[in-house]
Amino acid sequence: MSRVGRVERVTKETSVLVEIDLDGSGKVEVSTGVGFYDHMLDQLGRHGLFDLTVKTEGDLHIDSHHTIEDSALALGAAFKQALGDKVGIYRFGNCTVPLDESLAQVTVDLSGRPYLVHTEPENMAPMIGEYDTTMTRHILESFVAQAQIALHVHVPYGRNAHHIVECQFKALARALRYASERDPRAVGILPSTKGAL
Repeated sequence: MSRVGRVERVTKETSVLVEIDLDGSGKVEVSTGVGFYDHMLDQLGRHGLFDLTVKTEGDLHIDSHHTIEDSALALGAAFKQALGDKVGIYRFGNCTVPLDESLAQVTVDLSGRPYLVHTEPENMAPMIGEYDTTMTRHILESFVAQAQIALHVHVPYGRNAHHIVECQFKALARALRYASERDPRAVGILPSTKGAL
């Protein structure tokens, strides 16, 4: 059974198409108009081994906020759709990723309940190219809200803003991959004592 999600989101501010295959090979086609964000979404697909398409046209003449936010919302919705009934998955995943001087620790629970805990160094450079570094938390908030997952992201140290953000996306990709993979010992079993996720 394929685990594919496809979401189109159209507002007065943006037009977004997201497609994700959780059992892919890391093929990525991303175009948001925000170069660094494209780079981060590429990390998500490649390190998660998700086949990922994100095509966004947004009101970049204002700034990148709506483009980034709406892409993250659509991605979260597509991820939730692709998970389906969650029967037979691991449910929990975690990964710690270094990137030179920076370190990201990510833990995820595909719980059906949206919750985000996010910490990163406060004195980061405010911009990476056209990317506002305060948007990283907002991307995660938006993704979590639509994917309905619990996500803890902790960056205890780092100096370079590019590295701080990138290691978060790489660790997120791996944690999501591990949590969403099928557990060969749990075929037909929902990983919850409640009987619902």
